[in-house]
Amino acid sequence: MVVRSQAVLKQMLEDERGRLRGLLKHAETKVDGDVGYGNHMADDATEAFEQARDLSVRTRLEHTLHEVQDALGKFERGTYGLCENCGTQIDWARLEAKPEARLCIRCKQRSGFGH
Repeated sequence: MVVRSQAVLKQMLEDERGRLRGLLKHAETKVDGDVGYGNHMADDATEAFEQARDLSVRTRLEHTLHEVQDALGKFERGTYGLCENCGTQIDWARLEAKPEARLCIRCKQRSGFGH
């Protein structure tokens, strides 16, 4: 059953990697151009805001993609599902909710960050 569950989680990660790559490809086309060459300051400000937002979204997508790829690499190394901090097995419910999880819930709570 654990092998089957790991296979499902690995497939979830592979699917997520594909989805993130597609979103990043789309985001690359949005984050370009110069700001400050329009006729109206308000238009320039709106464009600057939108570019900053798009860049923030892209940065988050890249970070999540890195986490997903790292989790897939753990399958290859035989360390998937182990907490990077204490080395214990991460609870299956946590992995199902967040297959790229690096820490068990106890270590994550101690770190003071969400998810």
